[in-house]
Amino acid sequence: MVLRGYVPTSEETLQTLAALRLQSLNSDFSTHAPFPRLEELFPPHVLHARLPPPPHRPPTKCRGARLRAGLLAGGLWGQALAKQRAERDQRLRGRLREEGASTMAAIVEKWKLLQGMGRPEAMAAYMALVREWPGFGSTLFDVDLHVVRPWLGVVQGQLWQWATLTPLSLQSPVGCGSQRLWLGIGAKAVSLYKPGEPEPLDSFCYGRISSFGASDSSTFRLSVEDRDLLFETSQVDEIAQLLNTYLASAGAQQLPQPQEPPTSPPASEPTVLPQGLCPAAEPWQHRPPVGSSHS
Repeated sequence: MVLRGYVPTSEETLQTLAALRLQSLNSDFSTHAPFPRLEELFPPHVLHARLPPPPHRPPTKCRGARLRAGLLAGGLWGQALAKQRAERDQRLRGRLREEGASTMAAIVEKWKLLQGMGRPEAMAAYMALVREWPGFGSTLFDVDLHVVRPWLGVVQGQLWQWATLTPLSLQSPVGCGSQRLWLGIGAKAVSLYKPGEPEPLDSFCYGRISSFGASDSSTFRLSVEDRDLLFETSQVDEIAQLLNTYLASAGAQQLPQPQEPPTSPPASEPTVLPQGLCPAAEPWQHRPPVGSSHS
């Protein structure tokens, strides 16, 4: 989880975690101790983030320009561009090696400070640092998020709830496209994180979720009160199975409540899912379309 970048914290803390891992593996520092590779101790994406971004090339606008660019790319200009790319890649690899050596040196210095710490203590300190993140214990999924805002239409003379897909920006009412986020599924809530940010953009306890399911093989739908959130992901089945597991576990923990005898024969009731994790939430049940009347 740490090496995949799913524990958002500072580089200093990541280096300390790496040193604690070395202490638990090898005990006290020694030049003769077996040394893991850096990518087995420290998230590689942190090092890659230090590299300068590739130069931006504006797209060619017309077909003629693209054709001329293609012809030039096959000649001397193409060879020059290939040479420039190779030189740039070599510089980036050299820069990456330098950053890796600097990071490893910092980790080793922290490892030396842990002299005398036993393996159980090192493991306990490691877990204590990781647990400082509020999302610890959640399973994180990489998703692209859109929001569906419902509106009413008429189909065959009846009101029907349709939806229009609009981009979502959780920090602004007006979105600017789909967002790459982390979907965190925990025992008490479902949360949305901006990658690398420790605090969630939003959290939904299970009492606020009215329904969920797969729209297709790569789209997962989560209905939260008056919004339908659509997640594009390759892990639709895993998300659905994990949500079902947490809901079943939460339902088993709910104590039966005494009920008043009905004054009239009950109608077919929808399945009411547990709300104990979110006392202020409304019941988990099907919501009628917006605009329908109630007596």
